[in-house]
Amino acid sequence: MMAVLGWVPVAQARTQASLPDMTTVLREQRVESASVALIRSGRIVSTRAWGVAGPNRAARVSTPYNLASLTKPLTAEVVLRLVSAGQLALDAPMDRYWSDPDLSHDPRRLKLTVRMALSHRTGLPNWRDAQGLAFEHDPGTTTGYSGEGYQYAARYAEHRTGKSFVALAGRWLFAPAGMRASGYVSAQGATMPLAVPYDEAGKPLPFGPVTHYNAADLAHATARDYARFLIAVRNDRGLAPSVAAERRRSQADLTPGTCAGAKATSCPPWTGFGLGWQLLGFPGGTTMLHTGKDAGAFTFAAINRASGDGIVILTNSDNGWRVILPILEGTNSDPQLIAFLRGQMN
Repeated sequence: MMAVLGWVPVAQARTQASLPDMTTVLREQRVESASVALIRSGRIVSTRAWGVAGPNRAARVSTPYNLASLTKPLTAEVVLRLVSAGQLALDAPMDRYWSDPDLSHDPRRLKLTVRMALSHRTGLPNWRDAQGLAFEHDPGTTTGYSGEGYQYAARYAEHRTGKSFVALAGRWLFAPAGMRASGYVSAQGATMPLAVPYDEAGKPLPFGPVTHYNAADLAHATARDYARFLIAVRNDRGLAPSVAAERRRSQADLTPGTCAGAKATSCPPWTGFGLGWQLLGFPGGTTMLHTGKDAGAFTFAAINRASGDGIVILTNSDNGWRVILPILEGTNSDPQLIAFLRGQMN
């Protein structure tokens, strides 16, 4: 699992030299491809891609990947920019403009806010089941990872503004950030075919075009596009100062569960959910982190707010998680982040 990878960056990148070829790492870890963008001091200093994006198709830096749950920070950013523009409210009940029909008879829906949705405190499950959507906990009382919460916030944005969320994302995020190869649906930013997903055995998985947005999953981007987004987030671009301050503040404490027992030795002093991101409170600066996992995809993005150093890693394999630590080590990324992730895996 801990093989070292090869990396050929531009001169500004702080990386090790004379490392093995990345294709060896992909073969050893049974990962079809990886696309990586490296950020140093708030600038993209290198983008590379290795492996196969599909049968008889090499991965390229221009290949878009399924972002999986890296979709959630995109949605959070669209919503927070709308809040900053005065078109949405962070703490007003969303019910005035949107209520899911499944919750129509539950008065707890009246308490739901954007802040709760973006910090995973709605009390809603990750995804609704065959019986529909129902609360698992009272809103605002318990932290529970919820894709449904993000869907709720996106639908609130649609009903409040009278515009589709795909249009809102294009206007408030993708166009300003220059994310030309990115989108929630397959028609958005179409530049070339997406990377094909592969299972653990290396077998291609069936997948088709995304025809309706999912605010928590299935958006696509290249590593370079997502790195542009990551830099904009680090710089609080498009946000009012008060909204930016709320995003980088822990809204839900994750330290007790994340750093219990032996894991405490590699943990930062605190960790929690901000608005759209997990925050790692390292002494040298807070790191904003998110990962994503779908069938045939594993994705990773992180940036240190103080240094501006960050990385985006996109893979099209169920085994993609296996190359995260080797990539971070091979690019001489933050040793505190590496130690934290290693501790979480043990």
